[in-house]
Amino acid sequence: MKIEIKNINEIANAAKQFVAQMGDNKVFAFYGGMGVGKTTFIKAVCEIMGVSETITSPTFAIVNEYQSGQSEPIYHFDFYRINKLEEAYDFGYEDYFYSGNICFIEWPELVEPILPIDAVEVSITETDSGTRVIEVKNSN
Repeated sequence: MKIEIKNINEIANAAKQFVAQMGDNKVFAFYGGMGVGKTTFIKAVCEIMGVSETITSPTFAIVNEYQSGQSEPIYHFDFYRINKLEEAYDFGYEDYFYSGNICFIEWPELVEPILPIDAVEVSITETDSGTRVIEVKNSN
């Protein structure tokens, strides 16, 4: 699946498309360069899923927990500041990744060896015109 966002006004519709295609998948690994809009898109997706609390990048906390509109946990990770894989072990990544709850992961390339085999790869790229292209590759 490919979703294009030509301007920020289209992000809510793009998030709706994404949520409609999530299916039973639980772990989503968001790949993309610095400033491409990973956090902004995850925020829009969380809002579509009914999260009412403030959604921010967990850059320093590594993980933020939100509640969906159905009162189910949504975990939002940012591994940008992780220095070694052992740090993920230290905070108990298994309790999150295998919880059966939604996990959105930014900078997953830093923890790829421990990502669940069925994690969905989501790539966000920016074109020369500024359009964001979101490409979802289901692994199952």
